[in-house]
Amino acid sequence: MTPDVVKVVAMPGFLLEAEFETGEIRQFDMRPYLGYPAFMLLNEPGFFMRAKVQNGAVIWNDEIDLSPDTLYLQGVSIPQSA
Repeated sequence: MTPDVVKVVAMPGFLLEAEFETGEIRQFDMRPYLGYPAFMLLNEPGFFMRAKVQNGAVIWNDEIDLSPDTLYLQGVSIPQSA
């Protein structure tokens, strides 16, 4: 079972930095998903930057979300500074 997301930062270039309950941080590139109907709204100016955490997942509104599984398994681990 993958850990829940506890913090997310939306960054320019449609990148997300998700911090998990384990303290690990992973970067996830949303660009490959933006052509899918479920994520098309994220292309609207400023909308992508509204990402937030709810119940361990990353959401933008009641219809657009990403599971912690997707973010953890497909995200790239970011080394943490000492």
